Amino acid sequence: MEYSIVGTAGHVDHGKTALITALTGFEGDSLEEEKRRGITINLSFSSMQNEAKNVAFIDVPGHEKLLKNMISGAFGFDASLVVVDANEGIMPQTKEHLEILNLLHVKNIIVALTKKDLATPDVIEQRTYEITEYLKTLQNLHLVEIIPVSIYEPSTIQTLKNALFALPVTPKKSNGLFRYYVDRSFSIAGAGTVVTGTVLDGTIKVGEKLFAPELEKEFVIRNLQVHDHDVEAAFSSQRTAINLQNAQKTSFEKGVLLCKKGFIRGFDCADVWIESIGGHVLKHNAKVILYVGTKQVEARILFYETEESLERGFAKLQFNHKLFLVHDEPFIITASGRTIGGGRVLNPINDPMKKKVKLELLKALDAKDFKSAFTLLVEMHKHGFGLISSNQRFGLNHEEAILIAHEMSDVFVDEKGLVLYPISMKNELERIIQAIYAKNAYALLSANSLSLKLKWASVALVESVLQKLCDEGMLDLVNGIYKNAQIDIDNIEALIEDRLYAILLGAEFTPDAPYNIYDELDIDRKMGDNALKNLTRAKKIVRLEHNLFVTTLALSAMMAHLREIMRKENGVDIKSYKEHFDISRKYLVAYLDYLDNFDDVKKEENRRVLV
Repeated sequence: MEYSIVGTAGHVDHGKTALITALTGFEGDSLEEEKRRGITINLSFSSMQNEAKNVAFIDVPGHEKLLKNMISGAFGFDASLVVVDANEGIMPQTKEHLEILNLLHVKNIIVALTKKDLATPDVIEQRTYEITEYLKTLQNLHLVEIIPVSIYEPSTIQTLKNALFALPVTPKKSNGLFRYYVDRSFSIAGAGTVVTGTVLDGTIKVGEKLFAPELEKEFVIRNLQVHDHDVEAAFSSQRTAINLQNAQKTSFEKGVLLCKKGFIRGFDCADVWIESIGGHVLKHNAKVILYVGTKQVEARILFYETEESLERGFAKLQFNHKLFLVHDEPFIITASGRTIGGGRVLNPINDPMKKKVKLELLKALDAKDFKSAFTLLVEMHKHGFGLISSNQRFGLNHEEAILIAHEMSDVFVDEKGLVLYPISMKNELERIIQAIYAKNAYALLSANSLSLKLKWASVALVESVLQKLCDEGMLDLVNGIYKNAQIDIDNIEALIEDRLYAILLGAEFTPDAPYNIYDELDIDRKMGDNALKNLTRAKKIVRLEHNLFVTTLALSAMMAHLREIMRKENGVDIKSYKEHFDISRKYLVAYLDYLDNFDDVKKEENRRVLV
């Protein structure tokens, strides 16, 4: 079964709702206010299907004061059914709706010339010509057909049905990142919270978790419905109701985004391509209302190339709170209740960079030249440009992003870590490693330990440099550890134990944390941990706390000092202890706590006394 979302648009009283009722049997104006006023106020949903396709309709308002609901509905459209009264023709709101559809790249348009029974053939012919000529001015729209209809002539309704079912389903570019804006939410007795919306991308299944980033809450999908039928999974372009567990106390306002946790970050600005419609101009630093999905927020326009008014250009949009946007996401802007323009998100992630470089990046993103965009960003992030957010940033899944990265020159690609480095960083890393072994000929490092030490360098990058130094004869690889090839070591484990013990012995009562000692000795952390375990088993050292190891000799000496204090002063506490040993509190507490292991020592409040 194929699914498509068809939005109905047009001027008030041109017969949209009556036409949908004739097509589907569903009467959209179900709210009491809608019944009373006789116009569609909220988005209404219905569908029709044959053996091969389900066509879901989003019937949106035509009244100019209700334009924001029309905009929120249009973001989910695969195609549009534009309703025009055969006698009245294209009206101002019809043009505004068509311009919005053009901005949103809703490609396929079928025009229904309604109230055919009230118009003469000559009028219908004239309207057909007018509509065809007007749509030629909107470059992103494709007029599929103009069909005169009357709700009182079933044959015309059937002709329209056939045309709608025949609309091609254009596969949407998917990065697999599930996204869904809530348009309605309500509670059902016995079921709990239900939200409705259109799946914009990706797939969800019953039992999976969904995340609302603005609410910072995660929910489990209890049930899914697509057009009133329970389903196990919902896919892109499906009108879907989601029953959420543990959401009873959550307020899902219109425009709340649902996605998978960990894939989309929020920012209070985004870089965009923006253009005006209807003869409007866009003013630099102007405040507007931004519509994206079913969300509505205040925004400010800041052009990159000028501070003058423009009809179109690259700009930064600043929001009054964080938005969780993705590359190529469409948006509409209004001012004073009128639609003045819109565009597409190019860079949803806030990258601090010079204006000249930012413009180069935006031009590359606008042209879908991701190779050039990657090159610019790698140069900006010399210590590693991450592709983990490629879904949000470029609309690319990780596999697609890696393929593009491999087309680049002078770049190291860490496929597992999803990080790109300029090749110059391999040379810098090589110099760092050479300096470590020059300073400490007995350094014993692994790729993991170096990556932890040099936080910007991924394990794969370090491994590639270490392997190069092995190939050149500088290092040897022994059991995953890289040692100086000029130094013969019969037993690496014993050497590490001896060097660790020597440092702990020299530190006496105040040894450093193990990881700091490993860094000082330039040894692998895992091997260092194993050496400490062996020394502890051999009773040469004692573990006082998680990151505090002292030699048995030092501990015995300290216990003797503490016993002497307790005998002379009838006990010991932190204050009296510090008068004898000017060491930090963490050591004082650890040694006092160790006294509790002896049967002849008793703790009285904060003091230890001899029994």
